[in-house]
Amino acid sequence: MEGFYNFLISNAIFIVMIIVLIVWIGIFTFLYNLDKRLKGIEKEIKGDKHEK
Repeated sequence: MEGFYNFLISNAIFIVMIIVLIVWIGIFTFLYNLDKRLKGIEKEIKGDKHEK
């Protein structure tokens, strides 16, 4: 267990950077999916206006 603890201490900045990178990837993935859904809704709204 002491070896793992020393690994965490000596590489703490890299572990933090990996966690931050994972969070940013999650945010960008969420925004990309949200944008795709909004574009679909916009197409539906524009299509409904032209039909009426």
